Amino acid sequence: MNVADSSPAPAMNNLLASNADSQRTLYPYVTGTSVVGIKYKDGILLAADMGGSYGSTLRYKTVERLKSVGKHSIIGASGEISDFQEIMRYLDELILYDNMWDDGNSLGPKEVHNYLTRVMYNRRNKFNPLWNSLVLGGVKNGQKYLGTVNMIGVHYEDDHVATGFGNHLARPILRDEWHENLTFEEGVKLLEKCMRVLLYRDRSAVNKLQIARITQDGVKVFPPYSLKTFWNFNAFQNPTVGAEGSW
Repeated sequence: MNVADSSPAPAMNNLLASNADSQRTLYPYVTGTSVVGIKYKDGILLAADMGGSYGSTLRYKTVERLKSVGKHSIIGASGEISDFQEIMRYLDELILYDNMWDDGNSLGPKEVHNYLTRVMYNRRNKFNPLWNSLVLGGVKNGQKYLGTVNMIGVHYEDDHVATGFGNHLARPILRDEWHENLTFEEGVKLLEKCMRVLLYRDRSAVNKLQIARITQDGVKVFPPYSLKTFWNFNAFQNPTVGAEGSW
């Protein structure tokens, strides 16, 4: 037998194959930025822009990140777009399985939110998280529900929630101006104010906005549109004035 035939190549190939079988997402590739959600008088409103960033490059500008889930819920996602697509596959299977029972009942937003918290926490425990922060809202039997969950399973429900930069820049606005008797028009105006602030301050945001509404009557995702903006603020025109050592 030739000595070359006894080389450890097969063992090395098996080792490489075993490593290839176990893969982890070390960092996200194409990501979406903030989602903002509020309760209003008749239901839930969500807002998100349509940007998809490839690293620091705004590569895609028609990414829809607001989706309906069954009869009673809507979801919005920031973070990795492909992981959001995987989450939507999970939810499609969940809704299909629920419908197969044909028992006259259907999953409400609280049940869907609880399911998502278990999914996200389970993937985190496997050290292979889904790189998303999610907002889940809905209305069932006249009860409004709005909650959020992040990539490691931290979750809560509130009257208004936000993900990403919105958690820092939009929530203070919502704390000051939100109230439970907001009309639809007032709710949209408040969301537009939040998204405009995010557009000014978040490099990953784009000026193409989408709003989704859910009430007892069902879900409606409105066509995207552009916000009116104003860029002639003094701080925008000369951002380094008074800053020592700046160019």
